[in-house]
Amino acid sequence: MFWQEDDQATETQVPDDIVDVLFSLQCRSIPVDHAHALSRALLDAAPWLDDPGAGVHTIHVAGSQNGWERPEHGSGQQLQLSRRTKLCIRVPKQRIAALKQALEGHTIDVGGSALQIGTGKERLLSKESTLFARYVAGPATDDEDEFLRWAAQELAGLGIKVRKALCGKRTPLHTADGDIDTRSLMLADLTAEESVQLQQHGIGPHRAMGCGLFIPHKGIDAVHKPSR
Repeated sequence: MFWQEDDQATETQVPDDIVDVLFSLQCRSIPVDHAHALSRALLDAAPWLDDPGAGVHTIHVAGSQNGWERPEHGSGQQLQLSRRTKLCIRVPKQRIAALKQALEGHTIDVGGSALQIGTGKERLLSKESTLFARYVAGPATDDEDEFLRWAAQELAGLGIKVRKALCGKRTPLHTADGDIDTRSLMLADLTAEESVQLQQHGIGPHRAMGCGLFIPHKGIDAVHKPSR
């Protein structure tokens, strides 16, 4: 764990050169571990989705709804989707029209589930100071400090200073060629410029499977507070 207090100003304009496109969906359920199947189906439709600046967010639903608990990853169970569930894809601005043409009104197969894709709507990236990635493909290690050192080096390459960081438990993502070892990663006290930079570039490989893609988070202080 890294933890360094710092003050910062966050006045900045969020550019629109890379955006998230949110598509409406019609589908009752998909496998919990669907990153690879979703990636392959979308790459078949838009092969450039593994180019720099692009990425596919895995589909996520709330942890509890009407008494339903989200199944553990790798359990072989299904995620129950609601009408509000969206498919979110991060793309450079010049690819938006091509993405919509490739996906809107089409149905793709995701691990045996038929995913009907509706209209897409663009959303700017965030300038929030706390970001979270559900899956980051870094070193396969049980040592959290080793993973955080690796992440700090990756972030330094983007000109991003680590002030507060927490990583989560290891989560394997299944592929036909073997599992990809990942951890979740939360970063806090980013400047607005660092936040946008990190969302635009991400860290680590497998962006088309949702790895290394960061999204806004409500905050890190509720997760951990220093003892002194």
